[in-house]
Amino acid sequence: MSLAKIVWVDDEMESLQSQKLFLENKGYDVTVFSNGFDALDYLKENVVDVVLMDETMPGITGLETLAKIKEINQQIPVVLITKNETENLMDDAIGSQIADYLIKPVNPNQVLLSLKKIIDNKRLVAEKTTTSYQQQFRNLFTALNSNPDYNEWMDIYKKLVYWELEMEKSDSPEMQEILASQKAEANTEFFKFISRNYAKWVHPKSDEAPIMSHNLFKYKVMPHVEKGVPTFFILIDNLRYDQWKTIQPIFAESFRILEEETFYSILPTATQYARNAIFSGMLPIDIEKQFPLEWKNDEEEGGKNLFEETFLRSQLKRLKREDIKASYTKVVHHHDGVNLVNNVHNLLNNDLNVIVYNFVDMLSHARTEMEVLKELAGDEVSYRSITKSWFEHSALHQALKKIADKKINLIVATDHGTVRVKTPHKVVGDKQTTANLRYKHGRNLNYEGRDVLAFRDPREAGLPVPNVNSSFIFAKEDGFLCYPNNYNHYVNYYRNTFQHGGVSLEEMIVPVIKMVSK
Repeated sequence: MSLAKIVWVDDEMESLQSQKLFLENKGYDVTVFSNGFDALDYLKENVVDVVLMDETMPGITGLETLAKIKEINQQIPVVLITKNETENLMDDAIGSQIADYLIKPVNPNQVLLSLKKIIDNKRLVAEKTTTSYQQQFRNLFTALNSNPDYNEWMDIYKKLVYWELEMEKSDSPEMQEILASQKAEANTEFFKFISRNYAKWVHPKSDEAPIMSHNLFKYKVMPHVEKGVPTFFILIDNLRYDQWKTIQPIFAESFRILEEETFYSILPTATQYARNAIFSGMLPIDIEKQFPLEWKNDEEEGGKNLFEETFLRSQLKRLKREDIKASYTKVVHHHDGVNLVNNVHNLLNNDLNVIVYNFVDMLSHARTEMEVLKELAGDEVSYRSITKSWFEHSALHQALKKIADKKINLIVATDHGTVRVKTPHKVVGDKQTTANLRYKHGRNLNYEGRDVLAFRDPREAGLPVPNVNSSFIFAKEDGFLCYPNNYNHYVNYYRNTFQHGGVSLEEMIVPVIKMVSK
């Protein structure tokens, strides 16, 4: 291992020679300077792991030097050493992003401890993560192979996401690769599980099925709606469980998380099906029967999610809850977000406020269309990172902060997730065949049976029959469905993009979170 390089800046360096020797004996490479100017010149030319710096020096103070160091390289950790424990100095120092501070006179072991904490922390975390995952690997492997039921599948997926997020802290590409292959294996098994069970779950007489899109509202929202305490049901479109975990700490600053659960999105895991099912409380086949004018199949003209409020009101009526005062708000464009922030206080007069927030869906679609976003969200890590930075600066976050001090219930959920597609599958169909990459329906579809979950009779999957002899097919794992014409162009264009509509853990097992104000 190469020596960690330390720069120590102090105008009384002669009295610290014993400290310098002590650190060098511990394996650190220590370069000393008696003033900030010389240290800054050195830092411009050399790579350094940590800077130790006295606060009170003639010429340029420690805090002034600190500001200039951050201009040279924001990432260099700086430890401030000071005689002065005044509160405003500490506030200034912490506000200027110091890594640690020590009060003079410093003990050599104190300095050593601070360096260990800063330099070794990343390595120690990475090693601990890798060892813990190695121990867990067997358990996950056993769970995957012991015929898990739908609750155990939710548990397996949560564990995989947990390790995926932990592995971000580790810089072990080997372990990340092992985890990725374990996740791929889990998706292979999950596809078989869904193929065996999905038709049973959506059968009207099913008594053994998970909570799914069409009964989410009844079981996970309505029980929390009470007179006198406004309940906000926020549906963030297209939010995977790992993306939720990324924004969870931001929610936790203002709200207390009571329940963190998952449910199953119906198939297709696409907005028009899954979200209409949530608000109507019905499977698509029943929505079409009851709302023949409002329901639109994929190939029909017009917006597919224009009647969510109508569906919501009809569900409240069916659940005999017309007494509750409910609002419905949809945020699709920036100005809708601004309106939400300005009007959020008025919503406190309602018993139930439904807010549909479309951002993540726009991001993942744009991700396919725009080269810039292809660069920004090229993999899961960056996709999560974009989600986090979006939420931090979003109108939704601002609106929630404005009402966080009021007594409210908050339920956050989504309609479906997305999966990064890598494996193309050829599908041949007639002109009426839909263009979606993760599912298709049409007459006379031609495909390789092992690549998809197929329903020759869509009614078996709780879906309308768009045309006589229409069948539905759903892509599995990381597959995407392409037509033979212009095949290579489309394969290259869509490979590694985030898509939804098919069968994968990421698309189907999605979050529903119950919170209250602190």
